Amino acid sequence: MKFESAEDIQKRMRFIVEKTGLGYINPRKIICYRSFETSTRARARIWAFPKIWQDALKVEPHYIIEVISEKFDRLNQSEKDRTLIHELLHIPKNFSGALLPHRTKGRAINSRVIDYLYARLER
Repeated sequence: MKFESAEDIQKRMRFIVEKTGLGYINPRKIICYRSFETSTRARARIWAFPKIWQDALKVEPHYIIEVISEKFDRLNQSEKDRTLIHELLHIPKNFSGALLPHRTKGRAINSRVIDYLYARLER
């Protein structure tokens, strides 16, 4: 697997956070990468920075959004934005460095939620 910093994704992620009202997300603490030659079926992934590492290294919570070049880059802009929204929804409101699953009590990451946020993006 190869990877590189993805400034275009970083810029788009910041725009999405601002336009959709996901104010609990600190875009300065999310780093975006593009990977190549991976065997995953995913279009993108989000990586957490566990609490024990934060404490050991005396670093605040951070996240990494990885887009899989072979899958993500060929999507149209709408699907790219929806994919980034999906990954951002895995970040908990306390921005702790943990990740939320697709289903939790009273909250789900599904197409209805993604479509709602995408509609806010298009305004």
